[in-house]
Amino acid sequence: MSVFRRAKQPAQDQEPTTSADGPASSSSDATARERGPWDVSEVPERGRRLDLGALWLPGRDGMELRMEVEKSSKTVTAAAVSLGGSALQLQVFAAPRTEGIWDEIRAEIAESVVKQGGSVDDLPGPFGRELLARLPVRTQEGRTGHRPARFLGYDGPRWFLRGVLTGRAAVEPAEATVLEGVFADAVVVRGSEPRVPRELLALHLPGQRPAAVPPPQPAADPLERGPEITETR
Repeated sequence: MSVFRRAKQPAQDQEPTTSADGPASSSSDATARERGPWDVSEVPERGRRLDLGALWLPGRDGMELRMEVEKSSKTVTAAAVSLGGSALQLQVFAAPRTEGIWDEIRAEIAESVVKQGGSVDDLPGPFGRELLARLPVRTQEGRTGHRPARFLGYDGPRWFLRGVLTGRAAVEPAEATVLEGVFADAVVVRGSEPRVPRELLALHLPGQRPAAVPPPQPAADPLERGPEITETR
């Protein structure tokens, strides 16, 4: 199991930027917010966060990191951390310059869950609107059960960060505190390249860089897990 020390918190005295770089509800006004997620322009340094490419990931003691890989292209599509019986999956996407995409994505996730026989509630949360879903699963006895999951979303300047909480953190607020802090302290490094909205931003293993620029990846099915590589440090 990987053990990481607590990441250094970003400074809170940044000057606000104009809404031209992102949606009005995004991270464009750093001084109006007490927590992230953050754009790389809002933090003075990476500190002890892990460099995963488009995402700088804060660590917590006892936290295990897994990188999810798309099988055909070998592209790292998501980072998943687990701690104390709970897990948080993180993915970063490109977004339009002038508006966020979380409202649309949230509606699409809700529709997908219902079509698969689950149920979903759209609720207020610490990062704005979120979804509490009950995903249908098959038990060992052959019966249909339900697995809870919380879908978090945050519209940043030209990027969107999605988190999925599973395990105890999906239903017990006290158990979600630490992983919510990981989501809040994450930093997105989008880059300045033109990108198609919803294009998945590439990640890589800690301390490594992709050998070549991967082809654009579409948004992954939010209810499907990919192959995983466990990073042990």
